Amino acid sequence: MRLPRISELRNMPSVLVAVVFALAALISVSVAWGAMTAIEAVSKSAIDRGLLLEGEDWAQVETNGLQVVLSGTAPNESARFHALSIAGGEVDAGRVIDRMEVPPPAAIVPPAFSIEMLRNEAGISMIGLIPAATDREDLGQRIQRIDLEHAVTDLLETADYPVPELWDMALNYALDAVAMLPRSKISIRPDRVAIEAIADSADQKANWERTLRQRVPGGVRLTLDISAPRPVITPFTLRFTIDENGARFDACTAHTEAGRTKIVAAGIAAGVRGRPNCTIGLGVPSPDWPDAVSRGIGALREMGGGSLTFADADVTLVAAEGTPQDTYDRVIGELEADLPDVFSLHAVLPEPVSISGTGEASGPPEFVATLSPEGQVQLRGRVADEQERTIVESFARARFGIDKVYSAMRLDPDLPRGWSVRTLAALEALDQLANGAVVVQPLVVDVRGVTGDQEASAEISRLLSEKLGEAEDFRVNVSYEEKYDPQAALPTPQECVAGINTAMTDQKITFAPGSAEIELASGRTVDRIAEILKTCPDVAMEIGGYTDSQGREEMNQALSQRRAEAVLSALLARRVLTTNLSAHGYGEENPIADNGTEEGREANRRIEFRLIGAEGEPVAAEGEPAAEDGTGDTPEQDGAAELPDIRPEARPDDAAESTGEDAAEAVEEDTPAEDDATATAEDTATGDEAATEAAGADTGETADTGTADTAQAEAEAEPADEPVVVDPELAGIRPKPRPAQDGEAATE
Repeated sequence: MRLPRISELRNMPSVLVAVVFALAALISVSVAWGAMTAIEAVSKSAIDRGLLLEGEDWAQVETNGLQVVLSGTAPNESARFHALSIAGGEVDAGRVIDRMEVPPPAAIVPPAFSIEMLRNEAGISMIGLIPAATDREDLGQRIQRIDLEHAVTDLLETADYPVPELWDMALNYALDAVAMLPRSKISIRPDRVAIEAIADSADQKANWERTLRQRVPGGVRLTLDISAPRPVITPFTLRFTIDENGARFDACTAHTEAGRTKIVAAGIAAGVRGRPNCTIGLGVPSPDWPDAVSRGIGALREMGGGSLTFADADVTLVAAEGTPQDTYDRVIGELEADLPDVFSLHAVLPEPVSISGTGEASGPPEFVATLSPEGQVQLRGRVADEQERTIVESFARARFGIDKVYSAMRLDPDLPRGWSVRTLAALEALDQLANGAVVVQPLVVDVRGVTGDQEASAEISRLLSEKLGEAEDFRVNVSYEEKYDPQAALPTPQECVAGINTAMTDQKITFAPGSAEIELASGRTVDRIAEILKTCPDVAMEIGGYTDSQGREEMNQALSQRRAEAVLSALLARRVLTTNLSAHGYGEENPIADNGTEEGREANRRIEFRLIGAEGEPVAAEGEPAAEDGTGDTPEQDGAAELPDIRPEARPDDAAESTGEDAAEAVEEDTPAEDDATATAEDTATGDEAATEAAGADTGETADTGTADTAQAEAEAEPADEPVVVDPELAGIRPKPRPAQDGEAATE
């Protein structure tokens, strides 16, 4: 189509006007669009930059013409207003549209309630935050009754928030603890109680620890740190011997860890094998004790044999028979020069001594006392006169029993002075043995035998060095045998649970369906468990009841609680001390098998016995892996640490210093750290289920309460499908108590 020429448009003025207006409109629109785009870009860039510089870059900026839209989720209301302020500072605030969101405010977290109690000679003080619902007046009165002589310092504050679930139990337990411990600091949290205390003796420390662990409530975790002062050793004694049986410590004491390490290292350098035990105690006569002892041991080693006895600052070195005189003189001279000034050395090169042990030999006069494994004592040999014979017999009967002493002593008025002291000291040493003999001669006292006390050699050496005096020769050859140790004869906690494990594996404990009544067939199993528990009076255990998943959860939990309590009652009826036993029902928690099968449900219906560990928590059984999430606080171990079974390589006599410093370094490098916690058994018995809502018989389990306990089992119970189970998820924490709902009836 041909466009009109300008000359032609002149003849058509209306068309020309239309064209001009169309071009103007197009130009105007283009300019306006460009201006709008430029304004949007500039506004967005300026606001983005401002938000970034102010740290509010979480906000998202969008532009729509002159409108600026802010969106995004603000951390809080203050950040939202800050972002609006930044945008309003870059553009007109009226152009800013707020589409930002603010998350709903978090619920106010209740404060952490806690109490710090301190008790000492000045009284009892409390500081902390407690719930407003706690009866503060009653709490103050209970604290005041503990110490009537001093006013209670109450610095507690309150907050009006709900009482935590375990708060009351933890608080009551802590009040019992502060009443027991006169010097203590107790920290109370809703789920944890931490106790620090000072005991007067090691026995008191052990009793307190045992009692506190027995009483800890379920769900509350206990941290114990009870310390006892070091023993006072008098006289401060050390005895080291090298004879045909090798080198050994008959008694070893030190006053510091470093001193013990140095002494034991010197003994190892002299040939000691095994794990020498050196007690740290109070009463050292000089800070130079480790130096003096290590030099004395080095001198005895250089001499080739004999005995070295330290009794406070008196040092007695008895050389071995046959030691060359020149060697003896040289070693003794060097030792006298090396010993610190406070120590006094008495050296003896003995004449050959023959010990017959009969009391009738033709050699030196002897007094012989023998102790049989049955406890019978025979007294033979010589005493000075009738009065001394009466004294010895009376002393022996007082020590060993009136009917256990047989006397066949004869009189010898030519005995040396001090003979009666030697005979009485020998009888006192014999009292430390399970069986053995003592022989008294004018030049030596010989003690031989076996004992169930690991400290017997040290005690005998301490006794003889004190009674006989300085520069006297005595020989102690006493060995420890575990069968004579009354503590070692008791079963360990692991052995107790292993016995229960065996009993439950042989025959399950079963209940009547839907009830907590123990079936007659389970009486034998309960009897066996009762006999085992009677040998474990101090072992704390928890009896846990479990069901399968059929039925309502609340009813299953209540039924499992009643069944666990039924086992506890059945054991009490069999005269078992139940102060260390607690019962708790877990319902259908922690299944050990598939509840979708009858066999699995049968396995899940069970009773479990668990050891309560050092902090009142169930712990894994010995030989089983400990739970990964388990935790445990352990009190620190007191007393002498065991040293590793090491011995240095042989060295020339002139290559080692008598102090044994090189060996000390070896001991320090090789000594293993003491374990803070020993894994204990978490073995369990099998039990039964809660009543089922769906049809299906419940094959009940577990120990009987009253009449079922005394009736004879008439049928063999079905053997357990599963061994006693350790649930690793429970190894780290003791369960929280739940009230048994005995009023609810189980439905079939």
